[in-house]
Amino acid sequence: MWGKRLSTLFLLRHAKAVPQHGDGDRARGLSEVGRDSARTIAAAMAERHIAPSLVLCSDAARTRETLDLVLPALKPAPETVYEETLYLADAKQLLQRLRRIPDSVRSVMLVAHNPGLQELAVTLSDQPTGPLMARLTTDFPTAALVRFEINLPWSVLERGSARVMTILAPTALIKR
Repeated sequence: MWGKRLSTLFLLRHAKAVPQHGDGDRARGLSEVGRDSARTIAAAMAERHIAPSLVLCSDAARTRETLDLVLPALKPAPETVYEETLYLADAKQLLQRLRRIPDSVRSVMLVAHNPGLQELAVTLSDQPTGPLMARLTTDFPTAALVRFEINLPWSVLERGSARVMTILAPTALIKR
């Protein structure tokens, strides 16, 4: 089943946001720690030559700001789509959105929120156990990036149809 890779999916959780404030949850931007984490994950993405051709991003301030810090690392620049429906979407909604991606698109990054993003990652994985799944089921930290390989057309993406290849978290990348 895993001989020929068709597509790559990157799930990027937004970086750490400022606490709730009067403008509402959707308007919360990144904290200074969050901006640093987003820059750290961006550097790791550049180093690994991560280059999705399409980015789907929630329209919340914290996801947009995370993506703004990551975009310069993505070469060539991807097509970027901001979608209101991705804001706090659950795993089922995120999966439905991924199924609408044209099959000609080979590499996608989804920038969204927990718990939906973590639930989607666990749902998609074809590996019920192992070190990567143990990490995914326990924690999907802010500004973390998960890379999947998918051997199905987007339109039929389903539970257990993707292979977790890498999990990058900013705290694990910081040189101490």
